[in-house]
Amino acid sequence: MICALGAAVCFGTASVLQAVASRAAAEPGSDAGVDPALLLRALRQWRYLAGLALDGCGFVLQIIALRSLPIYAVGAALAASLAVTAVVAARLLKVRLSGVEWTAVGVVCAGLGMLALASGGEGHGTGPAALAWWMLGISLGILLIGAAAGRLPERPRALVLGLGAGCGFGVVEVTVRLIDDVSPAALLINPAVYALLLGGGSAFLLLTSALQRGSVTTATAGMVLGETIGPALVGVIWLGDRTREGLVWMAVAGFVVAVAGALALARFGEAPADRPAGRISGG
Repeated sequence: MICALGAAVCFGTASVLQAVASRAAAEPGSDAGVDPALLLRALRQWRYLAGLALDGCGFVLQIIALRSLPIYAVGAALAASLAVTAVVAARLLKVRLSGVEWTAVGVVCAGLGMLALASGGEGHGTGPAALAWWMLGISLGILLIGAAAGRLPERPRALVLGLGAGCGFGVVEVTVRLIDDVSPAALLINPAVYALLLGGGSAFLLLTSALQRGSVTTATAGMVLGETIGPALVGVIWLGDRTREGLVWMAVAGFVVAVAGALALARFGEAPADRPAGRISGG
């Protein structure tokens, strides 16, 4: 759980830096759903590069956590990165959190505490043989969803981009568990490897677009749902994730509480740089 929380700290801090950089890199009048050129422009911003470095550290910690904890516990911990984002925004961007928002941070921490107490070890199931191919198909579908999002009105577009990014990160969570043999020959023929790379890359692309345009509060909430619920179900149904004996209720309650608290803090996926003080309104 320490590694999962460390990953949340890295991802939460990175989201503030990347939100600032992606908005600085945006071109006036651009409103496409997914703009690959936006990612290239953002890569010229030092804040975005610093955010990517933190994302890299978080990804390593995430892999370590997924090798020892159920997916539902890791997913909830990663959703808690929004609590980190809120605290970082409060410190670095001088954003004032309301009492309700500080309560939401506490709720996230309480939910994670319940999960830590109830979680069993990593499941050892491999799922159906086609699961890796399903993940690859989902990764391709995420790209199509991102392309279609540009034709939608602002609010549903933000939700679709967020859900797409969340599903991409969810693919990463599942495929990490499907890669057992890390020899070069085995990696080249394992569809889970390609699903991981495509899912993660697509998620970053969609998330960068979501951070730049539309209601990022809506997009971030969609991302939280996409990266927690689906992967958690896959872990329980096919990969053998379980709780400690008699503590299923605590794990379920902790998961719901942590995700609900993260959703309450979804507006901090935005963290714009043009409002150094005061409240941030979602959307």
